[in-house]
Amino acid sequence: MTFTFVTLFQNIVEGYFCDSILKRAIDKEILNINYLDPREFSNNKHSKVDDTAVGGGAGMVMNPQPLFNSLSELKKQDENVHIVFLTPVAKPFVQRDAKRLAKISHIAFVSGRYEGIDERVIEEFADEVFSIGDYILTGGELPSLVMCDAISRNVEGVLGNSESLSIESFETPLLEAPSFSKPKDFQSCSVPSEYLKGNHSKIRSLKLALSECKTKFFRPEQLLKHRTRKSYEK
Repeated sequence: MTFTFVTLFQNIVEGYFCDSILKRAIDKEILNINYLDPREFSNNKHSKVDDTAVGGGAGMVMNPQPLFNSLSELKKQDENVHIVFLTPVAKPFVQRDAKRLAKISHIAFVSGRYEGIDERVIEEFADEVFSIGDYILTGGELPSLVMCDAISRNVEGVLGNSESLSIESFETPLLEAPSFSKPKDFQSCSVPSEYLKGNHSKIRSLKLALSECKTKFFRPEQLLKHRTRKSYEK
């Protein structure tokens, strides 16, 4: 699977792939990471990529020309590339999107800067537009990395143990149960005793109860979805 980051700041992005799971996936050629800098496509003699906002307002807006030319070139190289724009004024990115997008062979993330991207570029090129939360960042690079990481984990071969995907939070409405490691006693705190007895049926029941407690505390709306689903299945 190929990810292309369309960004003015490649250095912000590339360091994330230097270690851990995604680096191993790149080394195994499961993932391929490319970069595209709109500055290289600017017609401005100073490689300028921003301009004042039409209609007034504070800050600058990414000019349409460099992005239009760079994305046109990307489409020439791969007409099937799936182009995603990151912006706070879009639908939320969730786990089911990560699983669905993991089936696509080439995704390009377009990272905005300044006060945003000229809307005409988004209208022309966007296959999808996502937000990772109701807050404002200085650019789209971090949201691009968040999406790339979440999608990559669902690509076959990226995780050492693919079974771990099935028990994570958001695979069901419930949040994942608390995790514990050895030693069983640490600073006068012990793991739940049921975890130590080897009765897997009781462990599953306890984990379900703990999941429900955690979901009720942190995400009560998810617990309601869980109970509604159980009632429907009956």
